[in-house]
Amino acid sequence: MNLFKMIKAMFTSAPRAAPPACVGRIRSGAAMLIDVREPSEWAGGVAQSAALLSLTDLTGARTQWTPFLSTHRERELFVYCRSGGRSAIAARILAAEGFRATNVGSLSDWSATGWPVAPPEKSRR
Repeated sequence: MNLFKMIKAMFTSAPRAAPPACVGRIRSGAAMLIDVREPSEWAGGVAQSAALLSLTDLTGARTQWTPFLSTHRERELFVYCRSGGRSAIAARILAAEGFRATNVGSLSDWSATGWPVAPPEKSRR
């Protein structure tokens, strides 16, 4: 990611929403849930149906993010991480690029809603 895009993202706002407010949009297919933690963190469990796309790839080569974004351009993107910090960064970057991205906090926030958390499936990467 070039410096100009990073600076622009720093000054772009992205909404924050609580997981319970997002569940219906994900279940209907209108939105995608994305885990932006690093691959080593996914082994401990991920939210069911979440796409596994690290923040490092978003700010770097985008080998996984580019095809994902081209396929899901029209959907809302709900991003979460371990504590909500990285998902806030990812949401701002995506919003600065014109995507409808929302920070939905942490994996524990999703787990607290009763959303299933399971080991990652390789097909979601």
